[in-house]
Amino acid sequence: MDNQDDLSQFLVSRRAKLTLQQAGLPDFGGRRRVPGLRREEVALLAGMSSEYYKRLERGNAKGASEAVIDGISRALQLDEAEHAHLYELIRAANAGAHPHRRRPARKTQINPTLHQTLDAMSTVPVFVQNGRLDAVAANRLGRALFSEMFEDSRQPVNAARFVFLNARAQTFYRDWESTARQVVALLRVEAGRSPYDRQLSDLVGELSTRSDLFRKLWGAHDVRDHRTGIKSVHHPIVGDLDLNYLGLDLASDHSLQMLVFSAEPGSASHDGLQLLANWAAANSKEVKSNDEAATNHIPGN
Repeated sequence: MDNQDDLSQFLVSRRAKLTLQQAGLPDFGGRRRVPGLRREEVALLAGMSSEYYKRLERGNAKGASEAVIDGISRALQLDEAEHAHLYELIRAANAGAHPHRRRPARKTQINPTLHQTLDAMSTVPVFVQNGRLDAVAANRLGRALFSEMFEDSRQPVNAARFVFLNARAQTFYRDWESTARQVVALLRVEAGRSPYDRQLSDLVGELSTRSDLFRKLWGAHDVRDHRTGIKSVHHPIVGDLDLNYLGLDLASDHSLQMLVFSAEPGSASHDGLQLLANWAAANSKEVKSNDEAATNHIPGN
């Protein structure tokens, strides 16, 4: 992933989304050769010279201050996720000329105490993922909820690979296209935070090669937060579920996120989640019983 190119394309994609009316600028008519705003118009709104903004849009972010970033964010009407992404892209573009300033590898492991906490949360599905959307950990109900994804023999299990390369995902996610857009937007955020992550680059390369839709969505440069929302799925055991989710960062660098899912009390989804919990508990006991039986038949036991 080219840091300067990512910065350039992100800025171009954001100004292409804005109309003169949205930006509060007068429209004097005439043919416009580019969609959205011109670079000169963005510079005017951001309170900087056209030449300086053009340099930024070419990926040259040397000396860009927080005030500059804030000005561009206001001009392009960036939301919180887009503002944070712009900051990371400018940081990465500046660090590109100074390899020794690159960030250390991000941790993707959880400690035993957190594992114990996940196991104790028996009434709600819990899922921990890293920025690449690898499954780092899950409690029993979380694994049951995403059983379709966890059937993948390839390790680590990855949500993006499941969504774009596994046909079952289109049945599991009732709004699969929206989920696909969300997944790409989350990977875009991670690409801005971790531009030197080889595993992320390999994942993006694989998905771009094997999925036309992923390649198209990746080129849109959209980003988003993953804090709260509704996940609507069709589970093969209990049917349709509409679940609220809450995303909690487990590290200051956003390298790990815990997703907790719940259903509205008294709803059909709540009943379905309880049924899934009962099924998961029974299935877990059966697996344990089989393992114990196999151990008891080992000669010498």
